[in-house]
Amino acid sequence: MVSVIQKKNRKFKEIDYYKNEVSNYFLLPFRFQKINFQKEILVNEVGDFLIVPIGTAEKIILKKISKIDDEELYFDLISNFFISEDPIPILLNVLEARYRTKKSFLEHFTALHIFVISLRCEHTCHYCQVSRVTENKDQFDMSLYNIDEGIKIMMQSPNPYITMEFQGGEALLAFNNIEYAVKRAKEEAILHQKNITFVICTNLAPLSDDMLPFIKEHNIMISSSLDGPAFIHNQNRHRPQRNSYELTIQGLEKCREALGEDNISALLTTTNLSLDYPGEIVDEYVQQGFRNIFLRPISPYGFATYNEKKNKYQTEKFLNFYKTAFDRIIDYNKKGYYIREDYATVILKKILTPFPVGYVDLQSPAGMINNVIVFNYDGKIYASDEARMLAEMNDFTFQLGVLGQSSYNDIFYGEKAMDIAENWTNESLAGCSECAFQAYCGADPVLNYATQGNMYGYRPTNVFCQKNMEIIRYLFNLMEDESIEKIFRSWITGHSE
Repeated sequence: MVSVIQKKNRKFKEIDYYKNEVSNYFLLPFRFQKINFQKEILVNEVGDFLIVPIGTAEKIILKKISKIDDEELYFDLISNFFISEDPIPILLNVLEARYRTKKSFLEHFTALHIFVISLRCEHTCHYCQVSRVTENKDQFDMSLYNIDEGIKIMMQSPNPYITMEFQGGEALLAFNNIEYAVKRAKEEAILHQKNITFVICTNLAPLSDDMLPFIKEHNIMISSSLDGPAFIHNQNRHRPQRNSYELTIQGLEKCREALGEDNISALLTTTNLSLDYPGEIVDEYVQQGFRNIFLRPISPYGFATYNEKKNKYQTEKFLNFYKTAFDRIIDYNKKGYYIREDYATVILKKILTPFPVGYVDLQSPAGMINNVIVFNYDGKIYASDEARMLAEMNDFTFQLGVLGQSSYNDIFYGEKAMDIAENWTNESLAGCSECAFQAYCGADPVLNYATQGNMYGYRPTNVFCQKNMEIIRYLFNLMEDESIEKIFRSWITGHSE
């Protein structure tokens, strides 16, 4: 066998080859992700992004970007802290300040305090997440003692702005307790120099005219539910009289007249039935005069887990529903009717502004404990509303204490809180730490535990990850259209163009 040795060409190349072969810059931390067949996105540590042709990230990493030949891109990379001409960027203190701003939601600690004022409910929704009881069982109302103890804990929060939210069951079935709690909390808020906001979560069916003066006097916000047109809402949110939709619409009209447009909102829950009617659901919200809609999937807790035929679906099916409904929302905006999708708006605020958002599910460290705490009707304290729902399935993994028995430090800094804290920052979770969308997403130890058996989770099969990655990618893809980006910016400012 004859060995053939190929000689290398020793001929010198032109000087430009050597000048541009490797650029003299330093890489700063960034991540990248393909968003369509032509483009990829680069994202730095504070969420600044550049949408560039596929292959650009590789060229940057191999230092193939030239100040001369790629001048515009080169200086975009410099100004947005993707690369630096110095080992330590001259404006590193600016980057530090911006990172602190992104995480400033941690400065004041817990704001939202949920009081489960009653488990009683006159609805029998098949997707109920809280294992409600019938409306005649008043032993499932929160006692005045537990209300007082919950208020004591709430007033110890270092946050000067706190929210007291009443949930159920159906909260209005225990309206006397709400009246007591509001008056008591306002007295304590004065003593502790707190600014306090009140919210009642209700299906509106038990709303009576004599409740409205108190609600108005104390500027209480109403959060209700609307699953779409009557044929969807009445089937999803069942009452013996099959009139849930009619009572909801009547309640919305009463609240708007008495409290004003800004003090009433509605929330959608997406069931298998809903998946077939994305356009009709958006149309219903527009017909009822809403300027926002929250397209959210069912959470895998409580009674919702017992009826898989109605409540369980693949993430891909929900995403198809979401995109179809979203297209309808964009179309309404293009035609001059301002309506935003709330989940996208939260993500867009993280993408397009330097400020943090208060939405619990998209925070890192997670919003549980840091932003929200739940006091159950029976005095048990949970790390989040979802943690309370899990407890209704007899799993108390996320119970932090008991009112009247546990101190503030036991609840917020105890061993259970520390265990949860090991799994609530996406910067340190495998699959999240290298994800380009990390800055816009969050961590959810409760959902990980409920769906995958542990708080850490496994990203390749994680429904939270699958949903958020595709929605974020979808939003970036849409933003390439300047007219849609303009609509998005109107959503985050709250003003139609």
